[in-house]
Formats: sequence, structure tokens, C-alpha cells
Amino acid sequence: MSNDEKKPTDSKPSGRRRTQNYRGNARGLNKHEKEENQDNYTMLQGFEWHSKGGGVYWKEMKEKVASLGDMGITAMWLPPPTKASSQEGNGYDIYDLWDLGEFDAKGGKATKWGTKEEYIDLIKTAKEHGVVVYADAVLNHKAGADFPEKFHAIEVDPEDRNKDLTEPYEIEGWTGFNFPGRKGAHSKMEWHHYHFTGVDWDNKNKKKAIFKIQGDGKDWAEDVDGEKGSFDYLMFSDIDHDHPEVIKDIIDWGVWLVEETGIAGFRFDACKHFSSHFLRDFVRQVRDRTGNEDLMSVGELWQDSLDTLSSYLDVMDEQFSVFDTPLHYNFKEAADRGQDYDIRAIFDGTVVQSQPIDAVTLVDNHDTQPGEALESWVAPWFKPLAYALILFRLDGYPCVFAGDLYGCNSEPFVEPMNQLDDFIRIRKNFSYGATRDYQDHANCWGWVREGDADHPNGCAVVICNGSGEGEKRMQIPDGHAGEKWVDALGWYQGEVTIGDDGWADFKCNARSVSVWVNKDAPQLKEFQK
Repeated sequence: MSNDEKKPTDSKPSGRRRTQNYRGNARGLNKHEKEENQDNYTMLQGFEWHSKGGGVYWKEMKEKVASLGDMGITAMWLPPPTKASSQEGNGYDIYDLWDLGEFDAKGGKATKWGTKEEYIDLIKTAKEHGVVVYADAVLNHKAGADFPEKFHAIEVDPEDRNKDLTEPYEIEGWTGFNFPGRKGAHSKMEWHHYHFTGVDWDNKNKKKAIFKIQGDGKDWAEDVDGEKGSFDYLMFSDIDHDHPEVIKDIIDWGVWLVEETGIAGFRFDACKHFSSHFLRDFVRQVRDRTGNEDLMSVGELWQDSLDTLSSYLDVMDEQFSVFDTPLHYNFKEAADRGQDYDIRAIFDGTVVQSQPIDAVTLVDNHDTQPGEALESWVAPWFKPLAYALILFRLDGYPCVFAGDLYGCNSEPFVEPMNQLDDFIRIRKNFSYGATRDYQDHANCWGWVREGDADHPNGCAVVICNGSGEGEKRMQIPDGHAGEKWVDALGWYQGEVTIGDDGWADFKCNARSVSVWVNKDAPQLKEFQK
């Protein structure tokens, strides 16, 4: 699959609407900290759905941070540190924001992941190894109420929540939260039915349905996803983000969490299900009150629609990132179709192509892994190509999935991607500077990263989704003539000599990736450990 020589095109980031410092965001630095390390930023989703519980996770992650930092991970998104409704709840069944595994509640002191002290110790240790931590914030709902309450509600159509099915009548819902284990520590607020908009269980009549809670001015939020009429209600007791006591308590919690634990940012769960204006104000106030204007904020708005994601970013009206859901689904389609997929179309309709500064790119996550709610697992043969596209190119903030790095503890066990750690090391050491693209074939794409002043050893990448060997003739910048280059992954054997004019022929195996670098580059020693 060779190509004729052609003039390369430079891929450069587009302009931005917002003015926050992207690099500062990615590293979790604030305005008082000097950025000394100019290495690439790489996030790790540090868990998969079946990550080991029993209160040992924070301690086990602490043992991994030295190797992760050495590998090239600069930030970790970790699971919700807040108390769940049960001892083995992953945290998305959230009970108490203010309990980080500190109080005896819901079966014990520790969360599934460990204690508050262990969480803070992990964050401190990680930072010592150049890795900052983002907390998973679950702000849409509460679960595991301490007592039920009686109030009036209306049943609504599950497929159109704006359509009432009944007149108001009295139900009994699990909406009372007084947190007897915490006894008012950190926050005095107790939660009652008027702090919520909906529930899905009437304990009085033992009936499951979607109930909209009645009250003065109370309704579903309008600034949520329009699926099912209004997708405000997702699960459990749905929080009313218009209530002033709710607004104050949650924003106070955000400030407290940053200052108490040392986290560098947030990953927000289920963004399409609660008020975007509330979240915008949360981000603004937490940044302002903590003095960290570059606090990382990334939202999970799981919609395969660039228009929806772009509109959401417009509402946020300041630096905010979203996971590039359309890119994930492009990867899934490309993996399923094999060589029938035109690899040059892989970024079409994605956030990273349209608004690269706002895109957190990913291949898979805990929801898309086998057996989970949004299962859309990218086929293993295509994973190296997908990771090459998010790790070795200029645009986007890549997020590596722990399930790909370590495997998923599903039934059966899902094997990790081969040499993903080396992909991360390549990003750390070689993936710098302007991008020269060579993409004149539907099944083979090549690009050159030119390097920069701090990283003069760039790289040449070839990916192939076809059944035959891939080849691209590409030009390396001045100063490399006569050098011998090798595939840093070791997947394609042999050497390539850079011509006097900078041109050379670079190859990769069928359905594979190769990353060519100077064989004498000192950084290659990292791959021999």
C-alpha cells in the first residue's frame, strides 16, 4: 500500500472560545505554580467496572503510581471517593458526598475503595511522582436514603417524562437523608423530598414508576438532554439543582474536596441528566474560591452527536472538556468493518477534529467494556490503531483505560492490550512538534511528528487496517539525514535509513502499527527495561 511522494500537510490546533490555560488544566496546575515539565499530558482512567474492592484499591493504586509516572501518565481519573449506598457500591449509587470513607455508614467506615486517609495519601504520593488526581463527581442523584417520606407526586410516561399519566397523589419515597453516622460533620444539611425532583419507587403502594415530585415551581430541569422528553431523571432520588440549599451544599462540597484532598480536577458523571447551568456555576465558583483557575473539569456527556456536545460546550462558556464520544463510536465502527472502513474518515464528526482543545479522547471505558450498560467494546485487533490515533497525534487530551492497560475482571477475564505501556512511553518521549500527514490510501495512514526544541527526536507513525502490509513514503525534518530508524514497538523488524533529502519508506504489518524512531535515541533505553 505505497503512496507517491506528496506535500505533507501540517495539522495544527484550532482556535478556542475560552481562555483558560489548556496545559495547566491538563496538569492540574494553578496560577501560582510554574510548569517545569513540558512532557505530553496523558490521563489514565485508573479503574474498570470490576476493579478490586474490599477497601484495598487506594492502597494498591499507591503502589502503582511510581511506575505510572515513569511510564508517562500525568493524571489519573479515579472512581468516586464518596460513600455509596453499600459497601461494594462503585460510588455511582452515591449516598453521601461528604463522607470519603471517614464515618461508620452503609456497612462500615471505608468505601469499596478504602478510607479517606488512604485516598489523601494516594493523591499526595501520586503527585510526588508527577501524577495528579481527578475525582469522579456524581452530582445527579442520591441513593440509600436513611428514611422514607410522604409527599405528592405525579406518574409520568417513562418514554416522555413531560407527559403526565396521573393526577397528583400521595406516595412514600426514599428521600430522607440525615446521615446518622456523620452527625453533621463537614455539612449540617439534611436532605428531604423537596430537595429532589423525582423518584422511581413508591414505598406506600410498592409500585415502580417514574414519579415527578410536586411543589412550588418544581419541575424537570430544562437544560438537560431532550431524550425521553426530558432526561433529567436517570435513577434513584433525582437532585433538584434549582433548590438554593442544594446549590450551596454541593458547591461548598466541591471547594472542600479540592482543599481537603489536593485533587487537581473533576470528572463529572451523567452530565446530560442534570442542569448544565448549575454545573457551569459549580466549576466557576470552585475555581474562584480555591484560587485555581485551571482546575481540570471534564464531563461525561455520552452522546454520539457532535452538535449536542458542541452546544453543551457553548453553554459552559469557559474552559470545560468533554469525552469524545463520537470518536469512540468511530473506533468501534472501524474495528467492526475492518478494511472496508476508510481510515481517513476516523476523525469525521468528532470533538477532537472540531474543537481539539476541549476534547478528551478515549478508546473505551468502564461503561463500554464487555457486559456493561453501554457495551460497545472496540475489537482487540484495532486497539493499537486507536491508541496510536489518540496518543501519537497533536490534538486532544488522551485518556487511557485501565481495562486496556491491566485487563478487565469480567467473566471471562478481558485481556489487556499488548504493550500499551510502550505506547504511553512513546508519547512521553517522541510524540512532539508539528504533525505531517500522509493519507492518500483508505487503509494506510502515515504521519510524522517533527519534534520540538525540548524533544528533538520525533517519530514516524504508520497504521494499517488492511489485509496487506502498509507502507508510506514520508519526509523527516532537516538534520536527520543518514540516521537509521527502527520501530520502537519492535513489531516491524529491520531498519530504515533516512535519505539525504529527508525522505524514507516506512512500513507496518497488516492490521497493525509501527512507530519509527532514531535507533540511537537515548530514550529507547526505556523500552529495554
